[in-house]
Amino acid sequence: MDNTRVFKMAFAGVYPHYVAKAEKKGRTKAELHAIIHWLTGYDEPALQQAIENRFFETFFANAPRMNPNVSKITGVICGYRVEEIEDPLMQQIRYLDKLVDELAKGKKMEKILRD
Repeated sequence: MDNTRVFKMAFAGVYPHYVAKAEKKGRTKAELHAIIHWLTGYDEPALQQAIENRFFETFFANAPRMNPNVSKITGVICGYRVEEIEDPLMQQIRYLDKLVDELAKGKKMEKILRD
């Protein structure tokens, strides 16, 4: 896949799919937000603004901080091992995808939030 195309995707365009995936499996939007807060350091007001006004590229570039425990996120997403993705931005996007997948699969929040 062309990484540039993914980087320029509006986060607002993908976010509803994350919400739907979580809610379809009985999880909540609040749990999804907790995952995003943990990963990026966005607080709720900043997250709302970022959802509306950011592309993936700027969403992660403007994140207050990436959680220092992101290296604990491992496994396969979209056919790639997240720990082996070389492009830092694509890796961050796939980290989020992996966490949303874990939420939708019913994994406990304590396990998802690798603290």
